[in-house]
Amino acid sequence: MKVILDLDTGIDDALALAYALAHPNLELIGVTSTYGNVTVEQGVRNTLALLELLGAPEVPVFLGSERPGFRVQPISAFIHGANGLGQVEIPAPRRGPAEATAVDFLVSSFARYGEDLTVIPTGPSTTIAAAMSSSPEFARQARIVMMGGVLTVPGNVSAWAEANVSQDPEASDAVFRQGGNITMVGLDVTLQTLLRANDTARWRRTETAAGRAYAEMADYYIRAYATTSPHLGGCGLHDPLAVAVAADPSLVTVFDTNLKCDTTGPTRGRTIGDETRLADPLKTAHVAIEVDAPRFVATFVDTLEEYFQA
Repeated sequence: MKVILDLDTGIDDALALAYALAHPNLELIGVTSTYGNVTVEQGVRNTLALLELLGAPEVPVFLGSERPGFRVQPISAFIHGANGLGQVEIPAPRRGPAEATAVDFLVSSFARYGEDLTVIPTGPSTTIAAAMSSSPEFARQARIVMMGGVLTVPGNVSAWAEANVSQDPEASDAVFRQGGNITMVGLDVTLQTLLRANDTARWRRTETAAGRAYAEMADYYIRAYATTSPHLGGCGLHDPLAVAVAADPSLVTVFDTNLKCDTTGPTRGRTIGDETRLADPLKTAHVAIEVDAPRFVATFVDTLEEYFQA
């Protein structure tokens, strides 16, 4: 399966990037860069540097759109570090982004690969909404497996809003209303998938540059979670789970519905069923509500350990 990642490359995006490269059933054909954990420009730099570290310098990276007035929130800088990678220093990339825009790459890739392509957004939906607006065929037919949103538990930026969706609720609403095949991998399941220090120690013991860097990044993330969410006992594998679900949908149980996102009022950023489409027999969204967390975490840690060693 060919995949495109749409990343705001902080630590869990970095983990998702490595997993997409390491997964035996996925072929990463490109990365589009969005904002959220970091700016678009910092996200491009992080992604290019990580691809070189991971031995995949041929994967192209495309600039997405920055939201006007966007600023990295203090909580994002705390959780991911000022550079988005837990203050871990990765050698500067030796190349720059591709010339085409992220939207052009998404639309042209879908035109080329069709149902063989899956798009995995792990940040705000701004670029994905723009691609849908640009191409009705992309909107109706492209398979999107997104990390974002929440349906059955509280949000992480308000009582009802998840961080990625809260950055651009209008774009999320557009994606839910226009998209024909959206799988939402949200906090309902990602907060059940926890990485712990004994897992990252295995990556460090590979004694490779990538293994050491990823162990340091993940340990920074774990320490941040120990402050913000001490009840969890580890850090949530948000973005990597979306990659895993794209490759193996059996990891989660989904609830089929038609979604919307509140864009005004006190519940701005809430992802919830669209009351105007409740009776519509066609359900365009599939919300992950249960996850086989032990199977996913074990496979994830093992796969990256083997990849780092190789």
